Amino acid sequence: MAIDSDLETEELHQLRSRIEAFELDDPASLFSFTSRLAREQGWSHAFAARVVVEYKRFICLAMMAGHPVSPSEAVDQVWHLHLVYTKSYWQKLCRDVLGRDLHHEPTRGGTDEGEKFTDWYQKTLESYQRIFGEPAPVEIWPDVNSRFAGSAALGWVDRSRYWLIPKPFLFQK
Repeated sequence: MAIDSDLETEELHQLRSRIEAFELDDPASLFSFTSRLAREQGWSHAFAARVVVEYKRFICLAMMAGHPVSPSEAVDQVWHLHLVYTKSYWQKLCRDVLGRDLHHEPTRGGTDEGEKFTDWYQKTLESYQRIFGEPAPVEIWPDVNSRFAGSAALGWVDRSRYWLIPKPFLFQK
């Protein structure tokens, strides 16, 4: 039995190495994935690059945790954009790196779905600690209560047409 366990551990190590080595930025592209992510989200390029690393860690979690996982909001934005890059996502990542499809399953809405994703996210944070040996960075992976607190207020805003002015702390929820 120990041989099978060692083999499984080696296979998981190899999978993790392949995921971490997977490159989202096409070197032949003048406008990289990370640059587009930064622009669309209003993030610095450095922060976008950090979230891309966390997206790869999320992919590892999806493959290794042994339970359904749920991303942070920032990681979910990377996943959404990656899905638009269909060849990169479906052929290079899913087929070539993972060896299987990894579908994005959004909520169907309602209390039961909210409770399900809250549970999955909590388990994701716990598995992050277990698999990576450190807590998830809170600026990218907030605690479970913060993760779902403002989800209803999220939406696309055309920053070329509108000013975005943060609310003073006094008026925030």
